[in-house]
Amino acid sequence: MSPSPGRDPGGGSPTGRSPSDGRAAGDRTAAGAVAGTGAVAGTGAVAGTGSPFRTPSADAPTTGPHTSPAAPVTGTRSGPVRLCELRRLKEFRAAEELFADIWRPPPGSPGPVGMEMIRALSHAGNYVAGAYLGERLVGASVGFLSAPPGRALHSHITGVRAGRGIGHALKLHQRDWARDQGLDRITWTFDPLVRRNAYFNLSKLGATLVEYHTSFYGPMRDAINTGDDSDRVMALWRIGPGSPGPAGPDAGSGRLGEAPEPLLVADGSGRPRTLTTDAPTVLVELPSDIEALRRTDPAAATAWRLAVREVLGGLLAGGARVSGFHGRSGYLVDRTPGRTPRPHTGPRPRSHTRAPVGHHGHPPLPETNSQESAN
Repeated sequence: MSPSPGRDPGGGSPTGRSPSDGRAAGDRTAAGAVAGTGAVAGTGAVAGTGSPFRTPSADAPTTGPHTSPAAPVTGTRSGPVRLCELRRLKEFRAAEELFADIWRPPPGSPGPVGMEMIRALSHAGNYVAGAYLGERLVGASVGFLSAPPGRALHSHITGVRAGRGIGHALKLHQRDWARDQGLDRITWTFDPLVRRNAYFNLSKLGATLVEYHTSFYGPMRDAINTGDDSDRVMALWRIGPGSPGPAGPDAGSGRLGEAPEPLLVADGSGRPRTLTTDAPTVLVELPSDIEALRRTDPAAATAWRLAVREVLGGLLAGGARVSGFHGRSGYLVDRTPGRTPRPHTGPRPRSHTRAPVGHHGHPPLPETNSQESAN
């Protein structure tokens, strides 16, 4: 999720070519790190080797030796990683178990995506793929065709058991699959407070943020999200011809070497502090590790959630644009000079008292409508 799950229905293949019909997907290039249902878990931002691979046919085993060339990912010591579409019930079951292992729902509760849903989405021509290290499934991604029809894929969930660039490799596999279908964009949601996911999505992939959603999924009880509101941001990744590539970690920072004006920063105690500035480009900083903060200082984690919601959410609602992720520390946001963004109007959670924020209203970061974990 940056870790969070999606709920939208899937659709049919816009080209009439179902990925479950046994056709080879064509040569693609692997590389390395991810984000999925609004969250991706356990992925690193390591690039792959660029070795070609081919998706096996429906009859080829995907939990045993592959008949297609392997797609090695830099940093994997246990052997090459193989990426392929999943097409068998045992593969769908393995994906369900992998997602449950990553998100760790309460005992007796289902994981974020069940085998039956994965099977249905695959059969209907949607994106279901996995990454294998030897015979072990170490990563999986599920997405469905979405609006606008014939142009978009929504990535609902992506999870990886280990880093080593596997998440990135899955994301590039997803991009190439979508291009094969004639699509020109991929969307997903992630928790805006998770730094590594924000950096990966914006700086490594070149996605942009288009919407902020307050408590998108309602209360979530998995080990990653419990105790916090499920605010998400919607990422948009344009993959069509002529689409811009990653902007880099300091895109939008103005003149070379010039730091952006901070609008939301961490104070001496590690809590959020809102500043006043009329600068056209501002920095919305994030906590260094929100997941650890939820465990060690829940009150501080809540303060960050509400501050980012107000600041980042308010900026986006007022027409500002997130132009990049600066120095792995926070969002770069371009806004109209001299204009005060209108306050974010999304519903506030009933379970929390609003944390004080001293500014005109701009909200926080991360995933929006899927469960991509460090995806």
